[in-house]
Amino acid sequence: QVHLVESGGGSAQAGGSLRLSCVASGYTHSRNWMGWFRQAPGKEREGVAALYTGGFLTSYADSVKGRFTISQDKAKNTVYLQMDSLKAEDSAMYYCAADGLLLLTSTYNYWGQGTQVTVSS
Repeated sequence: QVHLVESGGGSAQAGGSLRLSCVASGYTHSRNWMGWFRQAPGKEREGVAALYTGGFLTSYADSVKGRFTISQDKAKNTVYLQMDSLKAEDSAMYYCAADGLLLLTSTYNYWGQGTQVTVSS
């Protein structure tokens, strides 16, 4: 059974940074997409950043390009999301997902429970 556990959320000031981590267990696909998504109250879940675990391909939402960086540590089965230059509009619940394609939310089969990010201006 696949489990994705996120951590690293919390509160930050605008302009600050946070790093989210997602540890995957029971997931044996070494070449697939893993991604970070977010959902703010009253809004649809949206893709933020995704990474192809078998190579160096990444995909970012326009709203976070140049500010967020997705990366992985294969030895630790962990995917990270480094978030810099945070803005108030980045506040949301952030979810890790696996076994999907790019930033297409509906294609992902496995989801974590989420970690809250709150940015104050």
